[in-house]
Amino acid sequence: MEIENLSEIKTTYSADEAYQKSLVYFKGDDLAARVWVNKYALKDSYGAIYEATPDDMHRRIASEIARIDQRYPNALTEDEIFELIRDFKYIIPQGSPMTGIGNPYQIASLSNCFVIGNNGESDSYGGIMKIDQEQVQLMKRRGGVGHDLSHIRPKGSPVKNSALTSTGIVPFMERFSNSTREVAQDGRRGALMLSVAIKHPDSEGFIDAKMEQGKVTGANVSVRIDDEFMRAVEEKRSYVQQYPIHGNDTLYQKEIDPTLLWKKIVHNAWRSAEPGILFWDTIIRESVPDCYADLGYRTVSTNPCGEIPLCPYDSCRLLAINLFSYVEKPFTKDAYFNWELFKKHIHAAQRMMDDIIDLELEKIDAILKKIDDDPEEAEVKRTERNLWLNIQTKANEGRRTGIGITAEGDMLAALGLRYGSDEGTKFAVEIHKNIAIEAYRASVMTAKERGPFAIFDAEREKNNPFIQRLKEADPELYFQMLEHGRRNIALLTIAPTGTTSLMSQTSSGIEPVFMPVYKRRRKVNPNDKEVRVDFVDEVGDSWEEYVVFHHRFKQWMEVNGHDLTKNYGQKELDDLVKQSPYYKATSNDVDYHKKVQMQGEIQKWVDHSISVTINMPEDVTEELVGQLYMEAWKAGCKGVTVYRDGSRSGVLISNSEKEAKAEEDEKNHASFPVIRPVVLEADVVRFQNNRDKWIAFIGLIDGRPYEIFTGFLDDEDGILIPRWVNEGLIIKNREADGSSRYDFQYQNKRGHKTTIEGLSYKFNPEYWNYAKLISSTLRHGMAIEKVVDLINSLQLDESINTWKNGVARALKRYIPDGTEAKKQKCQNCNSTNLLYQEGCLTCKDCGSSKCG
Repeated sequence: MEIENLSEIKTTYSADEAYQKSLVYFKGDDLAARVWVNKYALKDSYGAIYEATPDDMHRRIASEIARIDQRYPNALTEDEIFELIRDFKYIIPQGSPMTGIGNPYQIASLSNCFVIGNNGESDSYGGIMKIDQEQVQLMKRRGGVGHDLSHIRPKGSPVKNSALTSTGIVPFMERFSNSTREVAQDGRRGALMLSVAIKHPDSEGFIDAKMEQGKVTGANVSVRIDDEFMRAVEEKRSYVQQYPIHGNDTLYQKEIDPTLLWKKIVHNAWRSAEPGILFWDTIIRESVPDCYADLGYRTVSTNPCGEIPLCPYDSCRLLAINLFSYVEKPFTKDAYFNWELFKKHIHAAQRMMDDIIDLELEKIDAILKKIDDDPEEAEVKRTERNLWLNIQTKANEGRRTGIGITAEGDMLAALGLRYGSDEGTKFAVEIHKNIAIEAYRASVMTAKERGPFAIFDAEREKNNPFIQRLKEADPELYFQMLEHGRRNIALLTIAPTGTTSLMSQTSSGIEPVFMPVYKRRRKVNPNDKEVRVDFVDEVGDSWEEYVVFHHRFKQWMEVNGHDLTKNYGQKELDDLVKQSPYYKATSNDVDYHKKVQMQGEIQKWVDHSISVTINMPEDVTEELVGQLYMEAWKAGCKGVTVYRDGSRSGVLISNSEKEAKAEEDEKNHASFPVIRPVVLEADVVRFQNNRDKWIAFIGLIDGRPYEIFTGFLDDEDGILIPRWVNEGLIIKNREADGSSRYDFQYQNKRGHKTTIEGLSYKFNPEYWNYAKLISSTLRHGMAIEKVVDLINSLQLDESINTWKNGVARALKRYIPDGTEAKKQKCQNCNSTNLLYQEGCLTCKDCGSSKCG
């Protein structure tokens, strides 16, 4: 075939070719190169990669934004935009915009965040199922979703259907969570935020829902706390919960002691880092879009990380400004911040964000066309089509943007300011005040050229505290806004910037540096004369230890004449850190109270919200967590999350900390009673291997597996129990030596108990014998991941391999998130840096995940 236009031929690359070229681009940074290739390089559904380095991606993005900007006066050129975004130096489109702009191979949204809902009114099954479908439809287009459950009537409320009474909020939490986990997003799981008002009578059940192992694992959860509740806790007086939560026409009321519920929130957050807290009255009071609440802009929930409170069917796109890049002569005594360039770039960033809204509207048109062209009946497609029409209306009408930042920690260090110090906080607040003023000024100037957002009304906004703050700081800006309007209903946020900071090689978002330097291990061949063996593990594998420097810490070392090629010992590394501006300024060093105050001060200049975590050591008390929550409310924070070290696994820790944790784990593993209790709480896990359906009965002590028995499910030789059985389960044993009969008991929907007698008689004898051996290892405290390794290593006949795989799969659910997987390799990139996450093996290097 004769090719008419050679310019239409696109070069493609293999994953390895793109990785090697990107490795050069990132100057040898393996993790940054793998993250970019796996998550952001332009690729089609067959795996062909069309971009070799981020330069190609940035040129694609610049071309598309310039195409839109040409529609308006004073347009930016493609080259000007490219210089702003190249090398992740100044302006960084985040996540969905980076992936989706100019991408012809995906019909996906450019929005990072969505909130959906029924305007807080419909709690019918039809309304709930509509939300469930909308959630799934958004996630398949790459968006993170939030919605509030306060509209669902509390447990036990009368309903006019066969159930007679409502099941309440908690079962629907599990439904929405499961839906999230079912949606594949090119290797990334869906992201969901579920929230509920503290005023709702089921809020206690909501707060406890995730404390049960394996429950609601597909969602973040946050409680919307009002000022009245906080005052009631502080003053030790009663508080009234009601349904509906708004108004005086209530169907149900109850008076509670708020301190008991407060202590539960604090305890659960101390134990598991959830629920998060949303100070709802502060959010609503400060929200500029809520000036238009009667026009459909009443805020009802937030996106999954909490930084964008939204009304139903609104969405937002995110962009980060790299603060470190505006520090001239960084890490020297002559370092200074380039305010002039910074302000100029804020204006360009806000203009580009408005262009990205136009690009998003084009994407929505393509999504709607795809829906219309699909062969399903119109009735099947109706919910999805109406969803995107609603989102289109909000995006076009309000034109919401999400300008944020990254590298706050590195910026302060480069200027010689310690994160968390009074001086450092004062400078950080000045940064965000200037972002607010200049972004709003840019939106006013853009409105002058392009027109204001459709429903702009200065009279509605005149008493809003955020607008009043802007007026006081810059009266001229305010009067320009009165004259020309504003292009965007709300503009600012501070989001987490995980992969963004990896690729910009800076600290993440508003957070301090996690660790300026740490050690990692690389497996080596001990016979290779070119390698150094620093460590031999328990199975005889040899490892070389090497030091990993945070990129900007390495830059500080270079500027200050420290040798980067030297093999430093731990004491030398500690001494280096002490000399640096990162000393006493890492996540675990920063004073908690100072960080809360810093967040509150910065929040005054962010019209949406801030994603930030208060890191605390493992031995911190629950009382201190509660104290910090109270301080955060008084400081004007819109939300707060506390992470106590060890409350969730998976955080990078030092070698000495790992050893101490291992010793503590050994103590914990040996804490089971010597004699088996007569009755154990139980869990049921159903799964399928090949065509066989299986069920596992797992006896638990303190939520940890103590024994496991498995067999066929729902066939003539197997066990038949209802699908809904997963609560109130126990396993009874009549004698303590484990040789007697085991009975399984559950409650039916009317509260009556049903017993399946003699589990041992229901199984193939060979399965039962192996189950007793495996249960013995569990009872003697062997770590779950090691039990799984043991099961996988069993050499069994082919006829019993399905059983073996099923037992391993069932137990993997109980491996704590963040546990390292030994002696296994990533099938995608061959890395040995694997962690268990929710029972799945996840590669920390390339992000791929494998379950089962």
